[in-house]
Amino acid sequence: MPARHGSHMSDDSFIREVNEELRQDQFKSLWRRFGPIAIGAAVLLVVATAGYVGYERWTSSRANASGDAFSQALELARQGENDEALAAFSELEEGGYGSYPLLARMRAATVLAADGDTEGAVAAFDAIAADRSVTDVIADIARLRSGLLLVDHGSYTDVSARVETLTADGNALRHTAREALGLSAWKEGKRDDALQLFQQISGDAEAPRNTRQRAEMMIELILGSSPAE
Repeated sequence: MPARHGSHMSDDSFIREVNEELRQDQFKSLWRRFGPIAIGAAVLLVVATAGYVGYERWTSSRANASGDAFSQALELARQGENDEALAAFSELEEGGYGSYPLLARMRAATVLAADGDTEGAVAAFDAIAADRSVTDVIADIARLRSGLLLVDHGSYTDVSARVETLTADGNALRHTAREALGLSAWKEGKRDDALQLFQQISGDAEAPRNTRQRAEMMIELILGSSPAE
């Protein structure tokens, strides 16, 4: 019995050794076949990770630089240094990163308006509105800004060409667009058109309170005036 037990233990050891050798042989075979691929994949992973981190740092650096330049240009505009501000915005339009070139275009148009160059400002906003690379929201804002400038410096037709589509129900900019078009209509003696637009504002529960109050004042003014002969 002890002899057989010892033989059994010897058999178990032998089997374990054989299995171990088989596993080692299998591992060596797999390594010969796939080892270079694994090493290549690991190298690619390290390179890709380093490249991604480097790109992130590069883009972050560019974004920070553009943000600082935009803030400096805004400060120049606030100080009334319009020529310097326009030059700074122009540089951002050409070499800025991310959304800063578009922001620079919008702010440059605003500076032109503040500097009394209404024609230049309208042209700048119109160019942004016509730019197919900008989002619909930005294009609509540019149209509205152009239309607002033309209330005092253009005709009803000019204003309507920019903001008419923005006065539709459901448009987020409809309140200001209706006000701009209503004022322009009133200026040109289009009493009924103006009245309708201001009544739309007054009856819109989503219109800001100040906008509704101005609309109600205009309604009173229009109703208290005599229709044009």
